[in-house]
Amino acid sequence: MSETLRDEQPGASPGAPLVEIRQLARSFETGSGRVDVLTGLDLEIAEGDRIAIVGQSGVGKSTFLHILGTLDRPSSGTVRFRGEDVFARSREELSALRGRFLGFVFQFHHLLPEFTAVENVMMPGLIQGLAPDEMRARAEAMLGDVGLGHRIEHAVGKLSGGERQRVAVARALVLDPPLVLADEPTGNLDPATGDQVAELLFEMNRTRGTTLVVVTHSKRMADQLGRVLVLNEGRLHEGDAGTAVV
Repeated sequence: MSETLRDEQPGASPGAPLVEIRQLARSFETGSGRVDVLTGLDLEIAEGDRIAIVGQSGVGKSTFLHILGTLDRPSSGTVRFRGEDVFARSREELSALRGRFLGFVFQFHHLLPEFTAVENVMMPGLIQGLAPDEMRARAEAMLGDVGLGHRIEHAVGKLSGGERQRVAVARALVLDPPLVLADEPTGNLDPATGDQVAELLFEMNRTRGTTLVVVTHSKRMADQLGRVLVLNEGRLHEGDAGTAVV
């Protein structure tokens, strides 16, 4: 991997997609036999895209997102990030890729409650071996960007649900990853707070070119993202959030 977070990867050609997925399949063995969740899925994601993944509950949206984020491996098929087959890499290399090039926002924020907001946001960089002083400066700036500059020293256990999710967004974005994956990022929030969190993600897309792939049941958020892909029968289809979000 390149040492600069937004540098092109070796082998990537100008104009190539950020992510190229070909014939992706994922199946699981159960007590009653094999369950095919993803079957021959193809997708290209360009730099700066804003994509909503929608569909009925249980069709495999989170499974797809976990594979895209290298948290799970496909049964077959390829996922290329800037031209490189990511699953040809070792487990250690995949961990390094996740830390440096991907940001994650989940429905449940998964923050460390015993640490402050700024300490939580510093964590991705500290894990990557970046200097604490550098990461504190980055984390403070990012918390300011998400409207929490006055809460940096608060333990996250004392923050509201919306504030915690904004801390999670700041943590996902602190290393300026080219790709952010979000799984129901507003699912546990009231509508007004959910709109605020969504707008934070959109703002990073507008100002930094951050690519967004968001699994959501929110028609409003899907419509705002613009490009809607419906997951049905193991494959993604260009679609309309109004007919797929439940």
